[in-house]
This record gives sequence, structure tokens and C-alpha cells, in this order.
Amino acid sequence: MSIYQIKLSAKKQIATGTMAFSFEKPLGFVHKAGQFADFTLLNPPETDAEGNIRGFSLASAPYETHLMIATRMRDSAFKRVLKDLAIGTELTMDAPYGSFTLHNNVSIPAVFLTGGIGVTPVRSIVRQALHDKPTREILVFSSNKTPQDAAFTEDLSQSQLANPKYTYISTMTDLPASNVVTTGETGVINQAMLAKYISDLTLPIYYLCGPLGMVTALRAMLNATGVDDDNIRTEEFSGY
Repeated sequence: MSIYQIKLSAKKQIATGTMAFSFEKPLGFVHKAGQFADFTLLNPPETDAEGNIRGFSLASAPYETHLMIATRMRDSAFKRVLKDLAIGTELTMDAPYGSFTLHNNVSIPAVFLTGGIGVTPVRSIVRQALHDKPTREILVFSSNKTPQDAAFTEDLSQSQLANPKYTYISTMTDLPASNVVTTGETGVINQAMLAKYISDLTLPIYYLCGPLGMVTALRAMLNATGVDDDNIRTEEFSGY
């Protein structure tokens, strides 16, 4: 892989406790949708035992002119420094890495089951696939506790308006009783929910992305439904 010098160009809150950071794209940098990069803080004012390097999925699609990551803002030295970075600050990026990328056979549907910030690489994959004019069916199930916790909802939901082969389904697992959801689902992603949108659950290739416990449970659920492990791809997100 290659190491690049990059500059922070923008930062903003995109959900409760979640921020997106954009960087100038280095000349000649190429990546596949769904890959990740290692980012290094240069001379940070504080650090901890975990050091100055963290890996983040690239939320930006390859066709976009900038690079973007998104992360839950845990109370760690790295996250505190990242949050306070001034626009124009330089970092180094070692990239690209990872194989959490879309399969080649367009006759097989792609189904993404995501939890929380696990939606980050899925934004990249979906945006690029729709930019390339999809010929395959793509479904995204995005699970969050509340609508306020959900990142990239607008990006992912509005993209389906002009793309009949793409479906976005949000589900909320911790809504107050008085908060009525008029669109999407409620509760955890399960076999019954998937069956509402997928006629043959054994046909798609599934991409599971989120906390380890969720990914493990989803894999077990799919296996019990008859989905072969060869048709399940995973990426686990941990907090730091």
C-alpha cells in the first residue's frame, strides 16, 4: 500500500455522537468502494496506549472528489484530538486496505445488514454502485436505536428515488412508545423482516457490518435460514 499526506477539509456532526471528517483526495489515489485506510495523527497534543493510528472505512465513493470517514465519538485520546483538529491540519493515510467489496456477478442480489456506524462502508458501496448505473438488485437494512442515532440516512434513502433496483430499509430498535415510525421497520433485523423484502432468502450475497455481537447473531440467523457461509461477508466495527 502507499502512504499519503492528506489535509482535513471539513468536519460535521451527522448523528448523535457521530461525526464525519472530509479530506482532500491525494492525486492518483484509487480505492474500491468498501475499503478502509489507516490514519495517523501527526504530533497530537495527547495520546494513550492505543497510539496515534486508527483504521477507518472510507465512506466516500471512489468517484467522489474528496475522502470521507465517519465515526462514533468515543471518549479516547485519538477521538478527542480528531474532533478538535483545525481545518487544513495534515495527517498521513496508509491505504487502501480490505476486501469488503461488492461481488462481481450482477445476477445475484446484494443485501447489506448494518448496525450503527457499520453503515459507513455501505455508503461508499451503494453510492458507487448507483453512480455506475446498477444492473443488480441492492437492498440495505440499516439498524439503529433511534432516528437521531442513524448516520447517512438521507444519503441512503434518497438514492432509491431514481433507482428502482435499490431499496433502503431503516429499522429502529429503541423507540419510545410515543414515537410512531411512519416509514421503515422497528426491532432487530430478523428472518421475518428480511422475508418481507426478499422472496428467496438463500439467493443473495449478504454483507454484515456492525458490532461484533450483531454480526455474529446475524450470521447465525442467516445460517439457520439456509444461507451458505460462502454467501456471507462480514466486517466488524469496534469502539475506540
